[in-house]
Amino acid sequence: MDSLLINLSFLLPQPTGITNYVLNLLPHLSLPATLLAAQDVPGFSRYGVPSNLTPRQGTMGHFRRLVWTQVQIPQIYRNLRASLLFSPIPEAPLSCQCRFVVMVHDLIPLRFPRLGSPLTPYFRHYIPQVLGQAVHILCNSQATAQDLLDFYGIAAAKITPIPLAVERDRFFPRPAPVECPYFLYLGRPDPYKNLGRLIAAFADLPRDYQLWLAGPQDRRYTPKLQAQCSELGIANRVRWLSYVPAADLPGILSNALALVFPSLWEGFGLPVLEAMACGTPVITSNLAALPEVTGDAALLVDPYNTDALADAMKAIATDGTLRSTLGRLGQTRASQFTWAKTGYDTREILQQYM
Repeated sequence: MDSLLINLSFLLPQPTGITNYVLNLLPHLSLPATLLAAQDVPGFSRYGVPSNLTPRQGTMGHFRRLVWTQVQIPQIYRNLRASLLFSPIPEAPLSCQCRFVVMVHDLIPLRFPRLGSPLTPYFRHYIPQVLGQAVHILCNSQATAQDLLDFYGIAAAKITPIPLAVERDRFFPRPAPVECPYFLYLGRPDPYKNLGRLIAAFADLPRDYQLWLAGPQDRRYTPKLQAQCSELGIANRVRWLSYVPAADLPGILSNALALVFPSLWEGFGLPVLEAMACGTPVITSNLAALPEVTGDAALLVDPYNTDALADAMKAIATDGTLRSTLGRLGQTRASQFTWAKTGYDTREILQQYM
C-alpha cells in the first residue's frame, strides 16, 4: 500500500477556505497516497470514512471527527502499513505510533476567543499536543509561523511556511457591465472580520455606490450587522449575497470597484489573492499575513480606523488611475503564487519524513 496517508475526514462538499486549499494542492502533490475521505478525488486511491465528521454537522461533527481520529486512524495507519500521515488541519491521533505532518492555517480562536466556544479548549489543549507530537508543521504564512512561536513556543526549525496560491485558470479579469458600482467583501461575518467598521465606513460614501457582502450568513452576527445598516440608513445599498457558487465568484470579483477585506487578523487571506488575480483593486488590513500576500499591490489600512477605511474606499471610487494601477500591480503580484509551487514545496517536506 501507499506509505502516505492524507486525512481529509473534514472535507466539505461545498468548498470554502481549507477545502479549496486541499482540492487545489492535491493535483500538484505528485505523491502516491491514500486519502482518508468520504468522497472521491480523481487520481487518488481512497479509504472510505464516515460523511458526518465535517464542520457541516456543527459541534457534533467536530466531536465525532476527533473521536474517529483518535480511535480509527491508528488502526488504518497500521493496516495500510503507512509511514506518514499528512493532515491539512492540525488534527492527528495522539499517544500512538503514527508519524504525522500537519498544516496550521491560523490561530484566530486564541487571538479572538469567544466565550463558551468549544474552539477555545480545542486550541488551548488539543492542538498543542498535536503540534508537540508532529514530526513537522506546515503553515501558510510568516505571520502564522510567528503565532506558533508566540502562542505555543514551537521551535522555528520545526515550522515551514508555505504560502497558498490562486487558480489562474479560474481567476482572471472578466469585465461585464454593472447596474451600480459596488464594493465587495468576501468571507464570513465573524466579529474579527470587522464588518461593523466596514459598514460604518461605507455609510460615508455617496449614495451612488453599493456594498456587496458575500459569504455565509450567521444568526449570531448577521442580524446585528443588518440592523446596523438600517440604523445608518444604508440598508437599500447593502446586498447580502450569502454563499457565492464557485462558478460565479470570478465574475463578481472582476466587476467590483474593489475588494474590501478589513479583517483584524488572517493566517493568509485567500480572497485578497483571488481579487488581485482578477485585476480588482484591493483594500485590506496592514496586519498579520495580509501585507505578505499583497506586497505593494493594495491599499493597506489600519483596520481599527474607520475613517482610514472610508478614505481608501473614496479614493478607489474617484480615482480611475489608481484603480488601473492597483489592478495591474495585483495581477503581477498574484502571478507569483501558484499551486504548482505550493504543491512542490509541500511534497519536499513530506518526502523528508516518509
